[in-house]
Amino acid sequence: MSYSTFPAPASSAADVSALPIVDLRSDTVTRPTPAMLEAMFAASVGDDVYDEDPTVRRLEETAAARFGLEAGLFCPSGTMTNQIAIKAHTEPLSEVICEQTAHVYLWEVGGIAFHSSASVALLVGNRGRLTAAQVEAAIRPENLHYPTTRLVCLENTHNRGGGSCYSWDDMAAISEVAQRHGLARHLDGARIFNALVATGQRSEDYGQLFDSISVCLSKGLGAPVGSVLLGSAAFIKKCKRIRKVMGGGMRQAGYIAAAGLYALENNVARLADDHRRAAQLAETLRQQPYVAEVLNPETNLVIFRLHDSQPAAEFLAGLQQQGIRASSFGPQWVRFVTHLEVDDAGLARVEEALQAVGELVNR
Repeated sequence: MSYSTFPAPASSAADVSALPIVDLRSDTVTRPTPAMLEAMFAASVGDDVYDEDPTVRRLEETAAARFGLEAGLFCPSGTMTNQIAIKAHTEPLSEVICEQTAHVYLWEVGGIAFHSSASVALLVGNRGRLTAAQVEAAIRPENLHYPTTRLVCLENTHNRGGGSCYSWDDMAAISEVAQRHGLARHLDGARIFNALVATGQRSEDYGQLFDSISVCLSKGLGAPVGSVLLGSAAFIKKCKRIRKVMGGGMRQAGYIAAAGLYALENNVARLADDHRRAAQLAETLRQQPYVAEVLNPETNLVIFRLHDSQPAAEFLAGLQQQGIRASSFGPQWVRFVTHLEVDDAGLARVEEALQAVGELVNR
């Protein structure tokens, strides 16, 4: 059974239009809070291309220390930090091992091929997570006909896996395999703080497992822009030249770096609230007759599949009518992402809309 209009039992269309949007498309839609804006306006700045921006330097040093690594490089986006790292770790005719739905492969415009002229060995993971045995089996023997395996990329949390987290033991086992075979290790940590809050792992220990880490500040942490690439001092020096050729050098970037510092100092622990709300949404979805499957949310991503009788496009359009935005995540799959702009009142509005659809389906 499909539906052409979304029921609104508690509100008229006029009432709904007056309510704030509940935007569940991504945690990238967050805007700076007044306190973050105040920190940005108060930032000390200089020309970062000349290494003269003190706020950028403080952000890079703070982020590196937090993950047990020597140095950092502030960049406009996580795609840039990932692609810089991959290029720095590889050379043409080499190969990168990653999961088949990894962001570095699937959502970065073929950047591995474009920037690094490298091949990719795609493995099928469990909600995006690989095992040490899979990685070891994918390492190429030396052969004239093969690319040379150079790099292992992991993603924690894994976006397409519904915010799934690696256990420490699994990451350590993969790291050991990579080191034994002389491979570099990169972590796409776009939502690494969600993983840390969910698992209780220590960020300072991550430098033991990875040669480089990309940390995004503009997702759950709520900064308006920016990611930091972390690694050894020598590695970051190499990466800075790559950032330059990619057009990533910034001038008075301290204004946005200040937002990142504020986020690191104030917005990490509160990620637990996003996880709680995601779990509550998942439970509500499981009770609905039009929902076929809900991936267990380990962090702030809720991915679910609608029954074939419930067209996803109509479902999303109906949510939109209620001032609720969400994303398609494949045929019949939908993604909700909780974040600092979705409070308990917004969550209640979403649950009311979902339950109203269930009542309509059951008529």
